[in-house]
Amino acid sequence: MRILEIGLILINFGLLYWAVIANRKGIRGSFIPLEIAFGLVIVQIVVEGGRWEMIPAYMTPLLLTSYFFLRKRKEGGRSRVGVTVQVVLLTVYLLVSVVPPVLLPVFSFEKPTGPYAVGTTVYHWVDEQRREAYSENPADRRELMVQIWYPAAEGGGEEMGPYLQNASKMTKAISSKMMGLPAFTLSHLGLIKSHSLLEAKLSDSESRYPVLLFAHGMNGYRNQNMFQTEELASHGYIVIGIDFAYEAAASVYPDGRTALSKISRTLTSNTQYEEHIPLWTDDATFVLNQVEKLNRNDYTGRFTGKMDLERIGMLGHSFGGAVTVQMMMKDSRVKAALSMDGGFYGSPVSDIGLGKPFFMMYSEETYNKVMTSYDDVAKQIGGVSREAFEAPRKEYIQRSGNALAGGGLSILIPGSKHASYSDLALFFPMLGLSGPDSRRDHRIVNEFSVAFFERYLKGKDDSALQVLAAKYPEVNFKVNK
Repeated sequence: MRILEIGLILINFGLLYWAVIANRKGIRGSFIPLEIAFGLVIVQIVVEGGRWEMIPAYMTPLLLTSYFFLRKRKEGGRSRVGVTVQVVLLTVYLLVSVVPPVLLPVFSFEKPTGPYAVGTTVYHWVDEQRREAYSENPADRRELMVQIWYPAAEGGGEEMGPYLQNASKMTKAISSKMMGLPAFTLSHLGLIKSHSLLEAKLSDSESRYPVLLFAHGMNGYRNQNMFQTEELASHGYIVIGIDFAYEAAASVYPDGRTALSKISRTLTSNTQYEEHIPLWTDDATFVLNQVEKLNRNDYTGRFTGKMDLERIGMLGHSFGGAVTVQMMMKDSRVKAALSMDGGFYGSPVSDIGLGKPFFMMYSEETYNKVMTSYDDVAKQIGGVSREAFEAPRKEYIQRSGNALAGGGLSILIPGSKHASYSDLALFFPMLGLSGPDSRRDHRIVNEFSVAFFERYLKGKDDSALQVLAAKYPEVNFKVNK
């Protein structure tokens, strides 16, 4: 909860308890408490921004008003039972007021640790060579929104950007398309700020910067790993997040059109996931082509000649991790890649490995699912044969082993869940969507991510990775043979 939210609840409920216990009714002495109660609500909404989770708390001045004026004080005092009942009811209402903003917090991101400030900008790119498969109009071309985070020059007075641009449309899509919740549930995400300076000037501390592509998960969105993209940019990388239109939660175009996801929240088989690989790899290839054009001539002048196209890496979460593996095999421009709890869909990897630096981060949640035996769950999965149950797990283990062969790196963060490798870990901290300490998980992911790309894109030695292996022995850092 935010500071003024906490203050509002503490003070206004304190006034309510005082009024009930002291039996404060009538006009005398009521105006100052009411001015405080209403004033706190107004100040909190104006300064921090109102949200639906706080509606019960916003009603406290009305409850106080009702208590003061709608009931007359009884002569001769009140019964102890009556006071107790009122206090109990008020306590229940206090819990009702506290639970929603605690379960759905307006969280903040950790400040990036690198030497650079972070800038951000958004581009709308249209691939004139491909028609939009999700449109019935054959003239429609494939359109992508991409967001770029980059090392920024400080001192320009730029505004800190929001976590979500086009917040009202995006929060509805994330709630319904990504999380399967009512559309209003995550509206408070529109109140969250980033650490990125809007349209800031690129830092001139280095002549060129390595480039990283980021691929979100199925039904995700381009900045679903803001905790990580800002951190990488602060360490001297130009990071490009792609909205994979119609398979992202939503893509909002400059003219206001919104491409909502056409994908069911739960694809049920490897075959279904395989079908979407070509679209995503084609999108990523197109974005890399656009990056080359941007490096030749950025109309803003910001990135012209500043992108080191010999040092391109890629990272992805979930299905985006699978796309990252495919891009490693398909596109020679991608020199190193990181998959965060990603699958292994698409063309199989050779049993001798990818032949390029590859880092796999596993969640304990996924590991446990893969390692669960048929005998452990046979009673719960009636009608499913042992062969049908074990086939996808055996395939995952084999493909994972192939991708890591020949020097691939891996870690497994104890207690982590699939969402631990994204901002989603911060959405519902008390509902079990992430591990026991999502902030620590994010720090581990960030430190290893930076060390990996520093080693394999900037050519530094592996000492930073070895230091992290000693710092976090529980993650079982491995260099696979």
